[in-house]
Amino acid sequence: MRALVPDTGAMHAANAKGAVGDNVATLRKTLGWTQSKLAHRASVSLSLLSKIEIGDRPCTPPTAASLAHAMGVPLSVLYGTSLVNTDTAEQVAELRTAIRRYDQPEDMLISVPQLEHDIREACDLRAHTKYRALLDRLPDLINRVTAHAHHAQDPTAWMRLIEVYGCAYTLAGRLGHADLAELVVARQEWAASRTWSPVGTAVADWGKAGAYQSAGDYSGGMTVVEEAIRKMSRGSQTDDSPAPLVALGSLHLRGVVMASRARDARATEDHARHAQRLAERLGRQDTLVHNLTFGPANTTLHELAAWVELDKPRKAAKMATEIGDAELPGLTPTRIGHFHIDSARAHLAAGDREASLKSLQRGREVAPELLRVHPMSRETMRVLLSLHYRSNPTLTSLARWAGIGR
Repeated sequence: MRALVPDTGAMHAANAKGAVGDNVATLRKTLGWTQSKLAHRASVSLSLLSKIEIGDRPCTPPTAASLAHAMGVPLSVLYGTSLVNTDTAEQVAELRTAIRRYDQPEDMLISVPQLEHDIREACDLRAHTKYRALLDRLPDLINRVTAHAHHAQDPTAWMRLIEVYGCAYTLAGRLGHADLAELVVARQEWAASRTWSPVGTAVADWGKAGAYQSAGDYSGGMTVVEEAIRKMSRGSQTDDSPAPLVALGSLHLRGVVMASRARDARATEDHARHAQRLAERLGRQDTLVHNLTFGPANTTLHELAAWVELDKPRKAAKMATEIGDAELPGLTPTRIGHFHIDSARAHLAAGDREASLKSLQRGREVAPELLRVHPMSRETMRVLLSLHYRSNPTLTSLARWAGIGR
């Protein structure tokens, strides 16, 4: 009897390509399944699956999660590992070691001002999507912050460690190391338990929910978000200081993503409404606290993305056009980069290929390393190429830069 899970050789072959449609086809054929069988098991239409495999339709996160679950493989296998290669292997190994040794602090002298400077610098690299530079610095920084937290044994020191782990979480996800990202989440929870802070716990829960999101387990992620929100609401109401507002608002934004990908319009609307109310209490400009960005602009961008996931691309495209190149006060390049990716997805689904390409170009200008590796920007480029659009020199140049093409 043929195994229901593809062998590791097939998984590696699929993962190396980095094109979701190719990876789906490779894994499906390894299982000996027809397109009809996979479409039935994944509850997607045969027409959609066929178009995904040949590259005429993007494989959205909910669809990718359904296909991965049906074939018994991690979602990360379908997305591929576009930035994982030999020139990062040594640094990733060092990062793993630093995270693994969370309870084995080195004996070293720590300059707190220098440590705080280096943490700010790491967070800035993350915000500006400078992933390779961040990877170079993060293992040593984690070692030093860990040593200081164990020595100081105070909530502020543990909160610093949570922030640095937040950088590691983003980096692991962008480099395609889903297992490492989940390990980082566990370390964040461990550090948060030592802060005795609702905000520290909320930041860790935001990362935990993100691990569910990355695995395509949207219902599980919604449960994490809802429990985290309840925990923050126990005892006393959130005051108007930035940290708790940003933490609670960010949890609701995570809920918007999770609910929209689960195709739960009511829950999506509920989280969006709560986020809007919290954003009004913050003021006009978004605020960055502990690597979480929250405010009116980021709330609007999450609503746009939700319309894409809920199969309302024209609403999303209209929002994207209205926002255009307007200033988004308080947003970091990584958030603006995500906006352009979602705008490109919306315009493509709405049938405006030229606007989709322009959004990708803007995203590359703002956050090039994000655009190069994000699964949805790569999917959008791949589909634009497939839809008889190869004669466009701007697109072909962009695709070559991202390593996409047949």
